[in-house]
Amino acid sequence: MGYIKNLFKSLSKFELCLWLFSVVAVTVSSLLSENLNPLTLIASVIGVTSLIFIAKGYVIGQALMVVFGLVYSIISLQYCYYGEMITYLGMTAPIALMSAVSWYKNPYKESSEVSVRSLNARQRIMLIVLTIVATVVFGFILKAFDTPNLFFSTFSITTSFSASYLALMRSPVYAVAYAVNDLVLIVLWILASMENTSYIPVIICFAIFFINDIYGFVSWQKMKIRQSNEN
Repeated sequence: MGYIKNLFKSLSKFELCLWLFSVVAVTVSSLLSENLNPLTLIASVIGVTSLIFIAKGYVIGQALMVVFGLVYSIISLQYCYYGEMITYLGMTAPIALMSAVSWYKNPYKESSEVSVRSLNARQRIMLIVLTIVATVVFGFILKAFDTPNLFFSTFSITTSFSASYLALMRSPVYAVAYAVNDLVLIVLWILASMENTSYIPVIICFAIFFINDIYGFVSWQKMKIRQSNEN
């Protein structure tokens, strides 16, 4: 409990307000839903909590993202969004786990904050190549499963993989990729909500994620500048 208490104490007033706003928003949207899905509420709270700590560059944020990926994959399975299930269960969650290990091994001056870096030429090429490969491979898999809204589901894989890769590489641009992914997911779940209004809270969840990811980019840019100046 002491560790968790210290984590929240490290948040600035703005970050604490952002976290509280995010938790309240996703909770209220879930409670007001015609058909309350407990998993949606649980995933949403875990997700917004992970994002505020990822924005701080804390390893615990990636650990929580692994849990979010597992719960979210179950929600996706319920609607037969196999693309989302496969993406988070087979890609996002495992890469988040690898990111947690990478961040743990690369702290900034032995602090709780991760050491920020920029991609070199080889890593940029790898990002492009691996993203294309992941998109093509998973695209065929999704088509085989007759996944609803195939185009957006496939594009979600593109944005999600690139975001996960950038987070693994400890690049501030990860947040931009995740923000784009949030927009894709908002479209996906709007389409789902047209058939089942119980998924409206998921739309709210990713709208809140979008706000948090925008802040994450701003926070990491400040971290990058500060760490560069101190070094």
